Amino acid sequence: MAMQMQIESQNIFLLLLLIISTFSFSFSDLSSDRAALLALRSSVGGRTLLWNVYEASPCKWAGVECEQNRVTMLRLPGVALSGQIPLGILGNLTSLRTLSLRFNSLTSQLPSDLASCSNLRNLYLQGNHFSGEVPLFLVGLHHLVRLNLATNNFSGEIPSGFKNLTKLKTLFLENNRLSGSIPGFDDVLPNLQQLNVSNNLLNGSIPKRFQTFGSNSFLGNSLCGKPLQDCGTKASLVVPSTPSGTDEISHGEKEKKKLSGGAIAGIVIGSVIGFLLILLILLILCRKKSNRNTRSVDITSLKQQEVEIVDDKAVGEMDNGYSVAAAAAAAMVGIGNGNGKTQVNSNVNGATKKLVFFGNAARVFDLEDLLRASAEVLGKGTFGTAYKAVLEMGTIVAVKRLKDVTISEREFKDKIEGVGAVNHENLVPLRAYYYSMDEKLLVYDYLTMGSLSALLHGNKGAGRTPLNWEMRSLIALGAARGIEYLHTQGPNVSHGNIKSSNILLTKSYEARVSDFGLAHLVGPSSTPNRVAGYRAPEVTDPCKVSQKADVYSFGVLLLELLTGKAPTHALLNEEGVDLPRWVQSIVKDEWTSEVFDLELLRYQNVEEEMVQLLQLAIDCSAQYPDNRPSMSEVIKRIEELHPSSTQGHHGLQPDDLDNISSR
Repeated sequence: MAMQMQIESQNIFLLLLLIISTFSFSFSDLSSDRAALLALRSSVGGRTLLWNVYEASPCKWAGVECEQNRVTMLRLPGVALSGQIPLGILGNLTSLRTLSLRFNSLTSQLPSDLASCSNLRNLYLQGNHFSGEVPLFLVGLHHLVRLNLATNNFSGEIPSGFKNLTKLKTLFLENNRLSGSIPGFDDVLPNLQQLNVSNNLLNGSIPKRFQTFGSNSFLGNSLCGKPLQDCGTKASLVVPSTPSGTDEISHGEKEKKKLSGGAIAGIVIGSVIGFLLILLILLILCRKKSNRNTRSVDITSLKQQEVEIVDDKAVGEMDNGYSVAAAAAAAMVGIGNGNGKTQVNSNVNGATKKLVFFGNAARVFDLEDLLRASAEVLGKGTFGTAYKAVLEMGTIVAVKRLKDVTISEREFKDKIEGVGAVNHENLVPLRAYYYSMDEKLLVYDYLTMGSLSALLHGNKGAGRTPLNWEMRSLIALGAARGIEYLHTQGPNVSHGNIKSSNILLTKSYEARVSDFGLAHLVGPSSTPNRVAGYRAPEVTDPCKVSQKADVYSFGVLLLELLTGKAPTHALLNEEGVDLPRWVQSIVKDEWTSEVFDLELLRYQNVEEEMVQLLQLAIDCSAQYPDNRPSMSEVIKRIEELHPSSTQGHHGLQPDDLDNISSR
């Protein structure tokens, strides 16, 4: 009996010892991870990582995620890290599955101890200054699924060992200084879905395995073969054999050819610069002359003054304009005549003109005032060109000059009066209109903050005011309320042209939906291809858009708010992929946080709300209309995920931008 009790006591002691040792080992591993993170924090310069070093566990630190008491994800995108990562840091984070240091200023070579992170699946290092050859130890990370080394200073050849990364789906090497040929990866890399080696120093033929990718994956090199030019027609790749005794002569001839080519390039560049300088001087002189001699612009002759927006990729579409932040918004109202409209008659060039106002307040100007107003082109959009008109009494309005109106005058007036009767706080009201055989003008309030498109994709400089999470959620809610109100006007009433350039903003960043009711006034030719980024798959006639199609467009708008990407401009990793499909592919692969705009990663404690709004956006942009929610359900879900949205706008202060967080 005593012997049995002694054995049981020994077993209990051994069990307790095992539990204590296991706990100590686990704690020791997390302590090692913590020490590695603190060493990283002290080794790289730039913005200080806002980690509470007094917390024993690093799992609550911004950008750090843990599983089973080990650090498995480290995401520090765009936090101004600089300098070199020394050895002995990343190699201690042996349980890492995701490492994202993208869009920083890190230099030198990748630390070789990164090879110890054998569980690494996602490695995002794009947008830094890493140099040297692509490290061979990367080919030993057999679990890699996403590898992005783009926009660095890597040189040398592409390692042929990449063929061993059988799980690899993404390989981005563009914008480096890689040379040599692309290794023949035929019959390997079976899961590769995304490839980009553009803008390097590569030469030779494109391997058959990669010929299914788009041409954008290979541009900026000396490559040939599908999808680029056939190798048989690229004489520059044929190097004739030269006898050893003539090497010096051939070298001299090559130098002459290079010098001749450089001289030609210099002449061409100098000619272009000279031409542009002359053109700039002429434009300045013409503008000064116009300012001296021209006091006003006739709105009815604005056709000759339309200006095409050339670089809309930089500033967003600006379809409606309203993006010039100048004087305060001015409201136009009309004097009542029993039916809520006022007609102002004027005789211009011998023809009777009528400006029809909506509203019941006192009229502040007439058609002659509008005709004498100075005009500034704001943007050229789907339904026409928009102008900022400054009247002599100081009132500022926005005037849209419609194009391709295909319906009769009676039908036009019936439909436009319906638009003028719509009144909601989240809609831009139509204040007046003008109709003649040659011109159709619409007059709106001028909103000085411009469009959501211009704010998201416009100024990217140091003076930019970023849209924080609360602003974006409030904009989404306001736009949803405006669209939902339109849908309540009848089962067949829809907007038909929902996109970020049609969401205008007040000074307090409240959303106002514009351009509603215009899709039924103009012909199909007024809808350019760029609207396809927002258009629902089932829509073939832009004049016939359902409420479910509006929901799809709103879903794309939500994705634009969350990702910061313009769906009509970005190629989104591979040629032809639209924004909804790109987001769904990322969410499917469980790297959801890579979706979000870097500016949203600056704010803590909103990750869950962002993910919920992302799910709503995906639901709205479902392929089949019956799977999309109604706008009333959309509003309810936005209010539930961000209750403060229902209590008015309380935007974050600029100091909050220092509260950096990444998930």
